[in-house]
Amino acid sequence: MTAHVHGQVQGVGFRWWTRSRALELGLVGSATNLADGRVQVVAEGPDSQVHALLDQLRSGDTPGRVDLVVERFDSARGDLQGFVER
Repeated sequence: MTAHVHGQVQGVGFRWWTRSRALELGLVGSATNLADGRVQVVAEGPDSQVHALLDQLRSGDTPGRVDLVVERFDSARGDLQGFVER
């Protein structure tokens, strides 16, 4: 899954929070600040766990303020290890 998170999500600990949630769910991938103020989240793992992360991104319990999450599901690359902040 690739999700673009819109709102006040940079400079508020959002990537760290996302990484922590993803690791708790056993996912691999990354959370990356984009130049336009969004955060891109790439996550791979079991479908139920990926959807659980997506639900958490939309929960309202994140650092900062999430206005919109736009996700896309693709085939897993399979070459990701760990979950990193970029």
